[in-house]
Amino acid sequence: MALLVLKFGGTSVGTTERIRAVAERALHLREEGHQLVIVVSAMSGETDRLLGLANELNPRVDGRELDVLLSTGEQVTIALLAMALEAKGCPARSYTGAQVTIRTDSAYNKARIRSIDDARVRDDLEAGRIVVVAGFQGVDEDGAITTLGRGGSDTTAVALAAALKADECRIYTDVDGVYTTDPRLVPQARRLERVTFEEMLEMASLGSKVLQIRAVEFAGKYNVPLRVLSSFGEGPGTLITTEEDAAVEQALVAGIAFNQNEAQLTVGGVPDQPGVAHRILGPVADANIEVDMIVQNVGEDGRTTDFTFTVHRNDYEKALELLQGAADELGAREVSGDVHIVKISVVGVGMRSHAGIASRMFEALSRENINIRMISTSEIKISVVVDEKYLELAVRALHDAFELEEEPAGLPKEQQG
Repeated sequence: MALLVLKFGGTSVGTTERIRAVAERALHLREEGHQLVIVVSAMSGETDRLLGLANELNPRVDGRELDVLLSTGEQVTIALLAMALEAKGCPARSYTGAQVTIRTDSAYNKARIRSIDDARVRDDLEAGRIVVVAGFQGVDEDGAITTLGRGGSDTTAVALAAALKADECRIYTDVDGVYTTDPRLVPQARRLERVTFEEMLEMASLGSKVLQIRAVEFAGKYNVPLRVLSSFGEGPGTLITTEEDAAVEQALVAGIAFNQNEAQLTVGGVPDQPGVAHRILGPVADANIEVDMIVQNVGEDGRTTDFTFTVHRNDYEKALELLQGAADELGAREVSGDVHIVKISVVGVGMRSHAGIASRMFEALSRENINIRMISTSEIKISVVVDEKYLELAVRALHDAFELEEEPAGLPKEQQG
């Protein structure tokens, strides 16, 4: 018998029929002898509906009141799922985040979990009940309702699994696992049996939307085994675990990630002297704009430099405006930008112990005449910026170059998972 925490997103509980299907899946697991805690999101579209109502009444709504409103979406779902379970003869009990209690800080709309009181949940599990908990929400020290930000139900599930020392946290979604890249771009993309916390964290930060970044961080910190599965089909999914447990796959590269939400900005011809980078990026940071990749090239005259960096595409116009002011102060030659770029990354813990990954990546892009604008590296990641029009071609070329459609060396396939 195992203690499992299951999480179902909005699509998985979007209708009463789908809620019944979730109840059926839970009953099968219970019949196998497992204890179950189920974390659910609001029904599909409900959070957007509530946001729309708020904006109609007050476009500048206070964060506290918005959290009170948004938390009601999950409250509906937990009650309906508990009802569905009871209707099938299974004892169940639902809890809001405040009732558990999931204690958070007071950062409304993006709160972080500080602690969880698991006593009620444990008592219900011992009594043979399935416990249904509202995701995405908690309560601060003053008793005010808080929400964890979009995708926060993943974090709720992982945090509960950590507090309960669950055997596994299973995230049910509309895909059947983590793939070597987006199957819509590369039909040959392969579902990964296992991936490390580090690899998943990189892929999530680089644009993979399978899991929320904070949930992966939490799972890695508290060593909570995570499994991504399909809500609408069967299969083993993808297990996200420690590097030692994932070593069965022994792949140099786990996958190819990409991010289309990038924009590039360049300040050309600025004086090559100490403090220039701060004078350029300081106003950008003060405006709470996150900078990603940075490249600085010394000009041919040895006295000036070109400073290039990337930001989220939504921040492009604001960042460009800020750069104009900084450029005037510095006496820069020009400020330019481009929103038609994409960042593509190869990710894999195998890079730590194998040379030549970068060379192989650059060779594959060169063969397709794809020019690289920027490069950044880390222990387990190499990222490049290229023209957006080359996205599909580049991802396919890299997928082929690293032979990601093939099962990696290691245990025979039937022994994996």
